[in-house]
Amino acid sequence: MPDQDHTTFNQKKNKSPDISLLSEDDLFLFNEGSHFCLYDKLGAHPMKVDGQNGFYFAVWAPNAQAVFVTGSFNDWYTTQHPLTPRSDSGIWEGFIPGIKSGTLYKYHIRSTQKEYQVDKTDPFAFFTELSPQTASVTWDLAHEWSDDTWMENRSNVNVRSAPMAAYEMHLGSWIRIPEENNRFATYRELAEKLPDYLLKMGFTHVEFLPVMEHPFYGSWGYQCLGYFAPSSRFGTPQDFMVLVDRLHQKGIGVILDWVPSHFPSDEHGLGYFDGTHLFEHEDPRKGFHPDWKSLIFNYGRNEVLSYLISSAMFWLEKYHIDGFRVDAVASMLYLDYSRKAGEWEPNIYGGRENLEAVAFLKRFNGEIHENFPGAVTIAEESTDWPMVSRPVHLGGLGFDMKWDMGWMHDTLAYMSMDPVHRSFHHDKLTFRMIYAFNENYVLPLSHDEVVHGKGSLLGKMPGDEWQKFAGLRLLFGYMYAQPAKKLIFMGGEIGQSREWNHDSSLDWHLLENSFNKGLQRWIEDLNQFYRRTPAMHANDFSRQGFQWIDCNDVQQSTLTFLRKDRDEKETIIAVCNFTPIPRPNYRVGVLADGFWKECLNSDAKEYGGSNQGSLGQIEASPVPAHGFPFSLNLVLPPLAVVFLQKTAPEIVYTKQNATL
Repeated sequence: MPDQDHTTFNQKKNKSPDISLLSEDDLFLFNEGSHFCLYDKLGAHPMKVDGQNGFYFAVWAPNAQAVFVTGSFNDWYTTQHPLTPRSDSGIWEGFIPGIKSGTLYKYHIRSTQKEYQVDKTDPFAFFTELSPQTASVTWDLAHEWSDDTWMENRSNVNVRSAPMAAYEMHLGSWIRIPEENNRFATYRELAEKLPDYLLKMGFTHVEFLPVMEHPFYGSWGYQCLGYFAPSSRFGTPQDFMVLVDRLHQKGIGVILDWVPSHFPSDEHGLGYFDGTHLFEHEDPRKGFHPDWKSLIFNYGRNEVLSYLISSAMFWLEKYHIDGFRVDAVASMLYLDYSRKAGEWEPNIYGGRENLEAVAFLKRFNGEIHENFPGAVTIAEESTDWPMVSRPVHLGGLGFDMKWDMGWMHDTLAYMSMDPVHRSFHHDKLTFRMIYAFNENYVLPLSHDEVVHGKGSLLGKMPGDEWQKFAGLRLLFGYMYAQPAKKLIFMGGEIGQSREWNHDSSLDWHLLENSFNKGLQRWIEDLNQFYRRTPAMHANDFSRQGFQWIDCNDVQQSTLTFLRKDRDEKETIIAVCNFTPIPRPNYRVGVLADGFWKECLNSDAKEYGGSNQGSLGQIEASPVPAHGFPFSLNLVLPPLAVVFLQKTAPEIVYTKQNATL
């Protein structure tokens, strides 16, 4: 950000001059709840006044009696540098000459309430001191971006018809530096490795667990206090910009987990900010989260709305982020979420819906889609709230997509069973298609499924080592065959055998094992096939894109269905065998005669399978089956998924001719 030159300066030592970045319109919009670029106005900003460099400070503390800036520049004296209240806006502001970028600071607040005094981190800090220290750091966000091509093309992409295979990742545990006391990899070190890895693996996006600054590392970022600061554990703001820049240059989108649902009660943070419940709701029935022992934002307060939506806009503008996965949406929508009778207060209509949170989410989605075309918003919403991913003008919440938590629970429960019992639970696989197009879904195999004693995905698969890896390949293949976008948590693609540990690196050494290496290659080929084949992604949110061939083969625990592109010119057949028993002479009905190519087979030798199948290509015969005039006589491998496509005999899908 270039220095801003102003000509009015009060030379009296340590007194804030009559200088401001805030116009009367800014104040009006802020207090109205409609100012969504507050990061340009509040916080600490480099400035030049009458030839002197320094920083301008502004903070919202309407119930303060006095506010001071204290820090390393004044030996942490609390009363040397006062700020001045700006009319009745609740904002205190002032310019302090001589402060340079990289200076530690806090706000010392004296409240009008009960002689309360406290030192607070800047709610708009762009950078913070390395945890467990808690000071804010003055910083300039200047960066020369090199992702023009990505940013120009992003708005032309229809996220609903485009492929999306997201790699969910925790920055602190993807890879560590063991020879240096197992330290974190920095943003810049990740920038050297991660983009190439994701490109090779064929993922379209990376979804970072919250990068926003958080006091407790073990919260994985979900107990956030720095809504405008990337965590200093991994480097500077510019270092994180370099990581995003490199990902974009490789064609990888960047989605951030964002947590507007709650925040921790640490004294230096947002809670009880000016001696009153400023950011959080005063009523504990609305302002305290019983599950996480955290505070809940007051969505009915205009200035809080400005703060939260400004946070989202900030990451999109300053860091070129491509969208958000909004955490814990269900906890926002319901006043009785995780509360017993008598522990919550109904809304004005007597219902359990949090009307203020609903209005906030609609405004959030509306502002993002209006101002940043091509940016995507995804809800982690675990209930049956209607129209989460439908436009606001139609009565929806306005998200682009929603996680399908039901699919995840049902599928993992099914896959965890011994195959001998699966025929009795066939409905766990078929039930999804009753509701699959009510929302725009993402199928998540996320971090939540490999923590808190749940073990790894590989560990959930029954049987011996061969069967476990075959089952995991089948799980991923079945996931990609389903109509929806995809998300895999890091480590799943290499067959991590132990539960995820945020204090250590992934077990990359497992790739020395042929089964693990084969699984990784399966994910790579699966991603490439998914991305290059419109039938596998273009109709993810439409009933036109899916058709059952046979969903009733309960005894043999198989599923067969079609995936189709928008004009139905391209058709893919997916055949899944959920038992370890090979099925020779397995007949599958098809609409057209001619040759059908085995595009992918999870039982192929290169993936660690038994190499059973239909010899790569098979010709349909005029034998009716499943209501179709023709059929294929397949060899269906054990614990496997096979993808078939009608094609000319000479066209063969291989890894070599696949394109990203």
